[in-house]
Amino acid sequence: MTADFRSRAQSIAPGSLVFDNLMTLQVNLGNMCNQQCRHCHVEASPFGSKIMPSEVITKIVDFLRCQPGITLDITGGCPEMNPDFRLLVEEARGLVPRLKVRTNLTVLLEKEMEWVAPWYRDNRIILIASMPCYTRENVDQQRGNGVFGKSIEALGRLNKLGYGDSLELDLVYNPGGAFLPSSQRDLEMDYKRELLQGHGIKFSNLFTITNAPLGRFRNYLEASDQLEQYVNLLSDNFNPEALKNIMCRSLISVDWQGILYDCDFNQVTGLPIRNRAGRIVTLDHMQDAIQSGREIAVAEHCYSCTAGAGSSCMGVLIGV
Repeated sequence: MTADFRSRAQSIAPGSLVFDNLMTLQVNLGNMCNQQCRHCHVEASPFGSKIMPSEVITKIVDFLRCQPGITLDITGGCPEMNPDFRLLVEEARGLVPRLKVRTNLTVLLEKEMEWVAPWYRDNRIILIASMPCYTRENVDQQRGNGVFGKSIEALGRLNKLGYGDSLELDLVYNPGGAFLPSSQRDLEMDYKRELLQGHGIKFSNLFTITNAPLGRFRNYLEASDQLEQYVNLLSDNFNPEALKNIMCRSLISVDWQGILYDCDFNQVTGLPIRNRAGRIVTLDHMQDAIQSGREIAVAEHCYSCTAGAGSSCMGVLIGV
């Protein structure tokens, strides 16, 4: 039986599960995507119907005007497929010091999307791209047949625009099964060698992210009778040092409706931020969410962020 995460964390580091200071606003534009990856915790697909409307995007921009100095991290689904994606980026670009977009790469090759890559360059957007392996077999198995080839083509186009050189291009590794990522530093060296030698591709950094037992990955674990084993693996590898650096102490996640969460995983499990009266907090009451000392909502999936070297949207939490 896996120990309750909150009790375990509090016994080791009392007061660790509280919000500290807002450094990153992560915006999930919805679950529409041109892919249907087997590990996707938000279960995004071409049939996704949760699409952030322009009214919510306007509220995000208004907040950024009043909160200078934070990073904007845009994700999905496939964020580029939101009809108001360009509006958000262009309105927010001058309001934040760092603007990141999490792209699946293949969308850049879709019809009517040819403008996106040069537009990214012109706006100097930091790109964080899904690339769960440097081999065709592993990528296609996790993300769909032909995805590896399309990803390499998209990376080549980005390299020609200066990404991986003068512009930041980071890749994301997700394990292809019920196991923890190996060393981020070693994997980055392998990626850079294999992608450069095999395909002439350059990139800036590699981030390893532990799969949370949620969404399609949870379905896979249940279907293969590995769920309990995987959750125990996460729990058995709990690392108190990683607990000190969990991203939810400095990040707020916004869903397509404008509801606020401590992280993207909490969105999936329906654990929104609540105020002292127990009411769900939205963008309209952002100050309730960014108060220092507010208790963070946690659950079993939080073990995925504290196992081994730790995991966050920007890779490992210790030993970088």
